[in-house]
Amino acid sequence: MKKLILGLFQAVFGLYMLLVFAILLISLFPFLLILPRLAWRRSMASALSSLVFFLCGMKLTIRGLENLPDTACVIVANHASYLDGVILTAALPPDFAFVIKREVTQVPFVHYLLRSIGSEFVERNHSGGKTRDSRRLLRKAASGLSMVFFPEGTFRLEPGLLPFHNGAFTAAVRGRLPLVPVIIRGARRILPAKAFWPRWGRIEVEMLAALDPPGTGVGGQYRLKKAARLAMQATLGEPLVEKR
Repeated sequence: MKKLILGLFQAVFGLYMLLVFAILLISLFPFLLILPRLAWRRSMASALSSLVFFLCGMKLTIRGLENLPDTACVIVANHASYLDGVILTAALPPDFAFVIKREVTQVPFVHYLLRSIGSEFVERNHSGGKTRDSRRLLRKAASGLSMVFFPEGTFRLEPGLLPFHNGAFTAAVRGRLPLVPVIIRGARRILPAKAFWPRWGRIEVEMLAALDPPGTGVGGQYRLKKAARLAMQATLGEPLVEKR
């Protein structure tokens, strides 16, 4: 009987959360059309993302905001769920451009929403597009654009920190920007890989101490990547996974 009640609660909560998310997403769309400034659109997206978790009774705990530099920086976060972007939109100041795989541009409504809040899209599969997008990100990093990367590039059901792609670390080194590792806890339980029915849970976001980029000499981005991954693994407490 207890298992049946729990299953019913999870089903009702999942439906409720999906409805809340859909309603707020639709509510955001007009603001993206009428708000002329990027900062205003990002602030609205941040407020509505926070409202999702509030209305669902899901506590979002944020630690380490004091570790964010006053200047531009690069953030790298672990990736465990479809919710990770929404979580960081709620948790971070509305000053960051999210770096997202270009495949998302095939989803029209989502693509427009993400582009309207200043997201950057990168090619992962074709060498020509990958090189072009990488050069664009490096130019923007050099100009002082703050960016958020999920350097694992994907997520899976099992716990573990996957190997990191180089883009975030190259951008930090070339742009001479501090790099802030960020840990997200709880997202995998709420909406894991291959699941589309969310469950109730608590979410924590912890920003670790910023890492100063090494010089632009050979191997700087690899040293920065290793330091960030080890710092994140030590705090997250999940194993390092060496193969995707």
